[in-house]
Amino acid sequence: MLFEGQSIYVQSIEDGIYDVVFDRKGDAVNKLDQATLAELREAVNALCNLDDIRGVIFSSAKDCFIVGADITEFMGFFSAEDEDLIAGLMDIHSLLNQIEDMGCPTVTAINGLCLGGGFELALSTDYRVMSDQAKVGLPEVKLGIYPGWGGTVRLPRLIGVDNANEWICAGAEKRPDAALKDGGVDAVVTGDQVKAAALDLLKGCIEGKFDYQARREEKKTPIKLNQVEQMMAFESAKGVIGGKAGPHYPAPMAALKTIQKHANLPREKANEIEAKGFVKVAKTDVCASLVGLFMKDQYIKKVSKGFESKAEPVKKAAVLGAGIMGGGVAYQSASKGTPILMKDINDAALQLGLDEATKLLNKRVSRGRMDAMKMASVLNNITPTLNYGDFGSVDLVVEAVVENPNVKKAVLAEVEGTLPEGAVLTSNTSTISITELATALKNPENFCGMHFFNPVHQMPLVEVIRGEKTSEDAVARTVAYAKAMGKTPIVVNDCPGFLVNRILFPYFGGFTALLEDGADFKQVDKVMEGFGWPMGPAYLLDVVGIDTAHHADSVMAAGFPDRMSHEGENVIDRMFSLERFGQKNSKGFYRYELDRKGKPKKIVDEEVPAMLDGIAKETREFSDEEIIERMMIPLCIETVRCLEDGIVASPAEADMGLIYGIGFPPFRGGALHYLDQIGLAEFCAMAQKYEGLGPLYQPTDKMKQMAAAGETYFPQNAQG
Repeated sequence: MLFEGQSIYVQSIEDGIYDVVFDRKGDAVNKLDQATLAELREAVNALCNLDDIRGVIFSSAKDCFIVGADITEFMGFFSAEDEDLIAGLMDIHSLLNQIEDMGCPTVTAINGLCLGGGFELALSTDYRVMSDQAKVGLPEVKLGIYPGWGGTVRLPRLIGVDNANEWICAGAEKRPDAALKDGGVDAVVTGDQVKAAALDLLKGCIEGKFDYQARREEKKTPIKLNQVEQMMAFESAKGVIGGKAGPHYPAPMAALKTIQKHANLPREKANEIEAKGFVKVAKTDVCASLVGLFMKDQYIKKVSKGFESKAEPVKKAAVLGAGIMGGGVAYQSASKGTPILMKDINDAALQLGLDEATKLLNKRVSRGRMDAMKMASVLNNITPTLNYGDFGSVDLVVEAVVENPNVKKAVLAEVEGTLPEGAVLTSNTSTISITELATALKNPENFCGMHFFNPVHQMPLVEVIRGEKTSEDAVARTVAYAKAMGKTPIVVNDCPGFLVNRILFPYFGGFTALLEDGADFKQVDKVMEGFGWPMGPAYLLDVVGIDTAHHADSVMAAGFPDRMSHEGENVIDRMFSLERFGQKNSKGFYRYELDRKGKPKKIVDEEVPAMLDGIAKETREFSDEEIIERMMIPLCIETVRCLEDGIVASPAEADMGLIYGIGFPPFRGGALHYLDQIGLAEFCAMAQKYEGLGPLYQPTDKMKQMAAAGETYFPQNAQG
């Protein structure tokens, strides 16, 4: 063994040919933290000091190659002074340049995931051999940065500017066929042949069959496009990439401009340009927010794993109610491999659920993501039924009938008697108390909430709601089933609206109060979409359904009368009384017509302002700033209340619930991260301007105490 560390060892394969193997001890994956990079430098130095060296392979002993840099180190690294950060980056550049300049050919054997810094390491070698099950890519823009270890320099010189722009600025993971076609890898083989193929390629270089020096030179010299070709490549890309990234995500455009800036420079000078540009994006609030989201997501996965480890797997599920939600749940379960019974009271209802599942499957087939055989297999996993005859073998039931407590109680009590001992019963209610629903059951310990968001196949969040008598076993099994369905479960305690809707309705309360004070709903939508929401509050109400919102509004008002009730008719009441239910009946705040793809297209309805006569006490102009403050203050305070009341266990889970559940702008990091960025003292001063609007605008006592003490919800450099 030439070298052995905690993450890397170097062994001789045969005379003069060595294998640098990544095998991080005590971890399921390889990642490039500072300690691993230090070991890599030692290993490379040891190789460079050998007299007999003829070739080097870089490989992995794990199922992946290298998943990237260690993101947990990012914020500490990024908080350094600019000069120190640039020096740190240039130090890594020198290491990868040393690999690229070795006195022998080098090949990377990519056996599994090879992303970010891992792929930048692979790019520094002469050739890359990839497993047909692996993926490669540079996803850094998703964290608000761009590749900083030579990726913006080597990739465009290797695969061309147009391809590199797309790889780097979109941040997508590339499958083997796409990677080979673009030239990001040189060969694709079956997983068991990766090392052998890499060795074969290496020997071909040693024997002179392949000109590895020419390949090297290509990566180290300026991009081979003349000025006109460069202008066409970069200027045409700016419109496309800028349009896709939007104004809130600066990293893709910064990456493009960096590639353009160093296009005519040799490697070392280009590395400097990359490092200086990297520092600028690494210091942005967007980067802090997106890295924070990654850390929170990792924390949530860790929490879920804790529940999963205690749970019996769900081998067979059932859903009660075959509407759009029931059909969506059946599709999601079956497509992820858990067979499911779908029960309703008549054939027409069952057909509706099957049609929903079939429609979703047909879309996947038409897009080439699934073949007809797989579609048939998924549909065979859904068993429609009009009775409870097969429920004796079911492990978990999702009740998804009409949002009415009496109907739900009756259905839950009925199904409970048909289930085997220990089976878990869940309700997909969005607002009704789980503790209240449990009063109809003989075994309330086996019952909890399992709140999916619509559309089920697209929305990642599932709220798992713990009632007063819910057992930890029931929670654990429900979390495990949500994970098996490909969802992100967050466990919350019972209260009206649970976590997401409890926070969403004060936001709607801010909206209805603005309209009562004379704001134009179209301006409010425009401002909040500009703030970063995927849709403004009026548009969102149309999508949720005004009838659904009206019902939920009454539940929230009863649950929190001090701040969520209102006197007289508000705009949601008015729309409901006019039967303008939103997209579901093509008229709400806006009108809707189907576009060519069959999707509802929003159209301004000039008749709506007249329909809202009498809602506003006055008509006045509002600044964008005032609209944002009046919308966001209630949402942020209610998020804090959920944390203080123990509805949600951690700031990370609160923020991710909003990101995944209602589309809180990711670049703002979640409501509590947003409060940290503003500063609690600043936020409390802002809220004080509006305290006359009522309790929704009044921070909690603890918020004021934290503000006075300069405290935050997330410790610096941590988001868990």
